[in-house]
Amino acid sequence: MNRFWTLADRPLDPWPTPETFELRTAAMPVPGPGQALTRTIYVSLDPYQWGYKKRGVEPAGAPCHARTVSQVVESQMEGFAAGDLVFNTNGWSEYGLMGAGVARPGYMIPRKLDPALGRISQAVGVLGMLGLTAYAGMILQAEPKAGETAVVSAASGGVGQIAGQLARLRGARVVGIAGREEKCRFVTEELGFDACVSHLSPTFAADLAAACPAGVDVYFENVGGAVFDAVLPLFNIGARMTLCGLIAHYGDAEGTDARAALVARGAEIFRTRNVTVKDLFVGDFVAGHEAQFLRDMGAWAAAGQVRYREDIRQGLETIPAAFAELLKGGNFGKMLVQVSPDPTL
Repeated sequence: MNRFWTLADRPLDPWPTPETFELRTAAMPVPGPGQALTRTIYVSLDPYQWGYKKRGVEPAGAPCHARTVSQVVESQMEGFAAGDLVFNTNGWSEYGLMGAGVARPGYMIPRKLDPALGRISQAVGVLGMLGLTAYAGMILQAEPKAGETAVVSAASGGVGQIAGQLARLRGARVVGIAGREEKCRFVTEELGFDACVSHLSPTFAADLAAACPAGVDVYFENVGGAVFDAVLPLFNIGARMTLCGLIAHYGDAEGTDARAALVARGAEIFRTRNVTVKDLFVGDFVAGHEAQFLRDMGAWAAAGQVRYREDIRQGLETIPAAFAELLKGGNFGKMLVQVSPDPTL
């Protein structure tokens, strides 16, 4: 039998609650021609998944979407054999099919993993779509230059910690925005950011201004809300902003366009200071840039030039609570749930 989490048959609250999800048991999937059955090892939890659920993207009764690291159990799929480790999209499920005829929201082409190139969990982190997101937004869109000031919100999170380090590699002065003091210390002491400001501080806006005496040239946006409002007056002429996520708004009422509202709030400063604002959708960069990204990021990670922290929870049962915690900023690093043994450890 296969266990998986799906959305419960009830209206969604603004934020996940214990009643939002239902743990179900069903017959084990059976691979057909061109397919493989895989056992999930790591489930990636990411804020965008709440948007999938609120927009009704996921079919009723289906496993909740997520990118995963898995191991092939049985294969009728060319190029994949039992025992292979793969990046795929099993979702919040113990087992799943991949290959011919497998269609579900967010399904991605699976690829084999080589444990010699790094921890397999990194395939849904620094060496996966999350790392490519940071790379595309910071390197390809924002293009920080030596001597500029780059600000990264949610700086201790999965994307933020990588984006800031990439700006440092380009010679920028990097200021992070995080929450708890231990997160801020991690950002400066472990990741090498030049400064980090807590958005929990009652003097947050003033603290951020003091940390950016030369203004802000690059802003990597993961949060929105009051964090964006504090950055906005600090933009220099010709600044660039990459809009990656708006986690502060994922609980907004249905039909609210948080991005449009944010752009409207900043419109006057964007116009008068010639600030370039770019939306970031990682899917736009896979075909043309993924191979180069893997070469670059693999080398930086191996050399210790990019460090990366994971927050790994244990057990399929913990996924809903971990996901709710993630959306409230309770994670410390890239959030994963391990649902079966990792054969490489």
